[in-house]
Parts: sequence; structure tokens; C-alpha cells
Amino acid sequence: MDFNKFIISISKVKKLPLPAQASQFKMSPPFRLELIEMHKEKMKNASRAGVMALFYPDKQQQTKMVLILRNTYNGVHSAQIGFPGGKFEAQDDSLEKTAKRETFEEIGIPVQDIEVFKQLTEVYIPPSNFYVQPFLGIIKETPTFKKQDDEVEEIIEILLYHFINDDNVISTPVETSYNINVEVPAYKLNGHIVWGATAMMLSEIKDLLKNVM
Repeated sequence: MDFNKFIISISKVKKLPLPAQASQFKMSPPFRLELIEMHKEKMKNASRAGVMALFYPDKQQQTKMVLILRNTYNGVHSAQIGFPGGKFEAQDDSLEKTAKRETFEEIGIPVQDIEVFKQLTEVYIPPSNFYVQPFLGIIKETPTFKKQDDEVEEIIEILLYHFINDDNVISTPVETSYNINVEVPAYKLNGHIVWGATAMMLSEIKDLLKNVM
């Protein structure tokens, strides 16, 4: 989709109510409710994080969205696909500032270049005990990415029409510490399988965009 047309469409998103859990549950793993119940007490003291769903024009003025593949490390989010973003720090005066700061640190997009269009529905992540607050943002120029090598393995640029295409919604088996080879809903984007919390956030974004495109 031409980025100028996308800008016109996305401006309408500001006035839309969030589809919230109705969208998120479309891409929710079948064991999520069980995990939420197991973590009910821990959730009271969950940490907070902010992430950025960032759209931008490529050099052909086609609309793209950026995701990242995290490095392999000894942690629960090792080698996972996600949005740029991270943990709320004392220096941040809001989760929006967190999302912008982390986007700069992880993929090199200057904070002042990011225009936030909408705060989306937060998602609780049981394995790490985090509430993650996603934001929908844009930059109006083709970015020059600079990845943070110690945290980011790959920057993944997704064409909007690939993301919107329902043919890229799949079901895939995943192995978890609670279940073995459970089928979960997922997106197949640029050859990567995206499931779990990131897929749930993407589902809300997709439903919002389909309302205005």
C-alpha cells in the first residue's frame, strides 16, 4: 500500500475503539487462560514494558512494519520475534517514552521521528511476568536501521499487504514447558513464525487497520 494512502487511512484509527481482547484472543495460545490462572498472584507485582508497532515507507513508498528477532540467550524471550521495546526504567516518565527510547536503542530510530497514533491494549506475558503496553506509531521517512547487536539478531521488515493478508495466518505446533507440541495460531511473515503475545498484539493492529483501509 502506498504510504501516503496509509497515512490517510491510519489517521482514522485514532477515533476507533480498541477491539482489545476480542482481537487478541483470535491469536491466543489455547493454554493461555490456564497460565493466567496459574500466575494470578504474581500478576499483582508484574513489571511493565512498552513496545512500538512502527510503520514507515520503504524507498518505493510502500508501507512496511518492523519486527525484530531477539538474540539467543539464557532467558524466556530468547530467539523470539517481537516488536522493538523493553522494560520501563526510572528515567522514563511514561510507557510511551519507554517504547520510543527502546526503539531507538534497539533499531536506531530517533525518538523525535516517531509519531504515536494510538495506545493499544496491554498484554500480560506469564513466563516473564510482564504487562506489555504496545503503541502504534509511524515515521514519515524511509528509515536507516541500526541494530543493537547484543540484543537484536535481525531486523525484519514486513510489507503491510503481507501482514494484512489472511493467508499468512497459520496454525503451528510449539513446544512449551507446560505442553508438548501444542497447536497455536500464528502469523507466517517473511519466513518467520510469530505466535504468542506478539501475535496477539498484531491481531488487534490488523483488525484496527482493516476497519479503515
